[in-house]
Amino acid sequence: MSTTQPAAAGTQPTIGPIIGSGLVALAVAMGIGRFAFTPLLPLMVRDGTLSPAAGAEWAAANYLGYFLGALTAAWFAGDPRRGLLLSLLGVALTTLAMAAIEPGSAAVLGLALRGGAGVFSAWALVCASGWCLAELARRRAGQAGAWVYTGVGLGIALAGLLTWLGGRQPAQRLWLELGVIAGAGALFVWAQSSAPSSRADTQTAEITEREAASAAPMPRSRQLSLVVCYGTFGFGYIVPATFLPSMARALTPDPLVFGLTWPLFGLAAALSVAAVARFLPHGSRQRIWALAQGVMALGTALPLFVPTLPAIAVSAILVGGTFMVATMAGLQLAREARPDNPTPLLGRMTAAFAAGQIAGPLLVRALGSGRWGGWDALSWTGAVATLLLILTALWLWRSARPVP
Repeated sequence: MSTTQPAAAGTQPTIGPIIGSGLVALAVAMGIGRFAFTPLLPLMVRDGTLSPAAGAEWAAANYLGYFLGALTAAWFAGDPRRGLLLSLLGVALTTLAMAAIEPGSAAVLGLALRGGAGVFSAWALVCASGWCLAELARRRAGQAGAWVYTGVGLGIALAGLLTWLGGRQPAQRLWLELGVIAGAGALFVWAQSSAPSSRADTQTAEITEREAASAAPMPRSRQLSLVVCYGTFGFGYIVPATFLPSMARALTPDPLVFGLTWPLFGLAAALSVAAVARFLPHGSRQRIWALAQGVMALGTALPLFVPTLPAIAVSAILVGGTFMVATMAGLQLAREARPDNPTPLLGRMTAAFAAGQIAGPLLVRALGSGRWGGWDALSWTGAVATLLLILTALWLWRSARPVP
């Protein structure tokens, strides 16, 4: 079943520029725009640029911006490529501007920049997913879309490696270096996505038999359940994704030691997505998501019971190795549910994810500085996250449909 005919019989359109564009776009938008603040936070605290409390506020601003970006990403439903290029430009500019922040700078500047970076990174994720998956579907190469999501892990690993190796540099210089990389990445995506081989020659995306079989019976209630599970995923991963380097820094002051957690996180994310793309290209997206969510629960639980550097490193691998698999599978499932126009559902899922991210730090703050049963607020939030991840993983597994 298909809504279109191939552009020309006997031709095999190339998919390299599309995958390359999407991979680099997500590396820039998520690895730098979204997550570079995580390994740089302890270095900025070291330099006296901001306090831990201000860092938490800046992180919250980024979560809020990500939420607003997800809610407004549907603006680009008619032209996701334009939204992608605009968002990458925004990521590059906000990253470069972070290099101008010095001790004593107005707090509102950092809040505005991190909030803006959140908006742009959400736009990029939704628009890259909408544009790349649709273009690959037009070329009957929908399963290759998994490779696009390796970009997030590669971007995290790149930013983490740069801050790890350059951890003795001022954080301002690292922001400048990352901003230059982001700008180069944005230019690469513009050039690759403008190439004739990456532009559509049909009006609507081809709908494969698998997508059609998945989309037809998908009721709104089931779509809502997927949105809830995706929001739970956002809540579950946010504590380790935000605080792992800081947790490691509390155990050792050497940036060459505590800074290693973030490159491990990113490398695990890239390799896990590549493994799924290589060995499970036709597997059930929902069951892959369920397995990822279950393994992530193990990663969030481990530091609760074994608060050591090796345990934090293993947690980084478990959470890093599953969070992008869950992201990829969830967004591909949205594409299968609405192959005609996936952007609104992608936006709702991303908004739920962002809401979950906001809820995590809010719960930590609400619990305060006390200890109950030997655990602090961060540990209790991790325990709640672990329980919710397990429950949603079980639902996703049991409600999955057979792959056509």
